[in-house]
Amino acid sequence: MDLITKDRIIEMAWEDRTPFEAIKIQFDVTEAEVIQLMRRELKRSSFNLWRKRVNSGISQKHLAKRSPEISRFKCALQRTITHNKISKR
Repeated sequence: MDLITKDRIIEMAWEDRTPFEAIKIQFDVTEAEVIQLMRRELKRSSFNLWRKRVNSGISQKHLAKRSPEISRFKCALQRTITHNKISKR
């Protein structure tokens, strides 16, 4: 896995509204592999905060826990992202 892909997976995992299923579709990386990547790449305290947030109910990382009104992976206002750089307006 190259650095750009790894960085993008971490970014998507960190976002509360991006489900693990979106990461699986885009990068063919399972939830367990995302957790391993986060554990390996983040500081211990950052990883613990992330896991706590993912499991708290605030995060919508699992499609089964999401509101049925949310039918897409990203916000309609989100800009296109290329190699982890957000496009300018």
